[in-house]
Amino acid sequence: MPSLSSPSSSPSPSSSLPSAPSPPARDAVVTALRAAGCVFAEDEARLILAAAGTPDELAAMVDRRVTGLPLELVLGWAEFRGLRIAVEPGVFVPRRRTEFLVEQALAHARDAFVVVDLCCGSGAVGAALAAALGPVELHAADIDPAAVRCARRNVAPFGGRVHTGDLFEALPGALRRRIGILAANVPYVPTDEVGLLPAEARDHEPHVALDGGPDGLDVLRRVAAEAPRWLAPGGCLLIETSERQAPTALAAFARSGLSSRLIVSQEPYVAVVVGLNPADR
Repeated sequence: MPSLSSPSSSPSPSSSLPSAPSPPARDAVVTALRAAGCVFAEDEARLILAAAGTPDELAAMVDRRVTGLPLELVLGWAEFRGLRIAVEPGVFVPRRRTEFLVEQALAHARDAFVVVDLCCGSGAVGAALAAALGPVELHAADIDPAAVRCARRNVAPFGGRVHTGDLFEALPGALRRRIGILAANVPYVPTDEVGLLPAEARDHEPHVALDGGPDGLDVLRRVAAEAPRWLAPGGCLLIETSERQAPTALAAFARSGLSSRLIVSQEPYVAVVVGLNPADR
């Protein structure tokens, strides 16, 4: 889920936008946002003006933003790999850097017909994978009922199913030894560092989606330990983490018998641990 310091990323200003609103309205919104410390005030203003249906709604949206609500929650959606992912209060907002996790999953997909998005949050990873792969059997799971409700909206267009429960306990038993791609954007912020996160994450997202335990890797270890019992022969587990945590994460993958490696992107900065289940297992 989030890195140790980065805030959630706003929907891209390159998203399709309607014609520009009247200059007085736009200027007033930009001024209010800039005064509240919004770095990309002009881009945010365009998105808010496009989403507001009435002057009263516009005023309410601007007020929510200037008081610190993340832009994605003000709009009701976040952009992720070209998709508008529905988000709502109390649900983890997908980060644009997590698109790198999707890219690595696609690179390892090959003949993967069963895809699982574990710790799915809004279901952004699963939806993006299904959108890119075409017809697949898509499953997503999260322990948070609010996240599950949100994810169902986002994976429904792809025929995906969303399950409620703690990691693999949520999944249908029929998926054992059938999963080709298992993408898990687990929480990986160390407990003592959750309080250091930007306010947008710390104050508006569920701590269960942020807190990864004392060293940030409690959930990763649990996923890695059980994944071989669910992956198909040759199936792939991918988990986002930080480069600082990578050696410990790689060791956890190795203990489970997965052939693992670390892939790091500098722009955006993110690390993904990839583990392959032996084809002869």
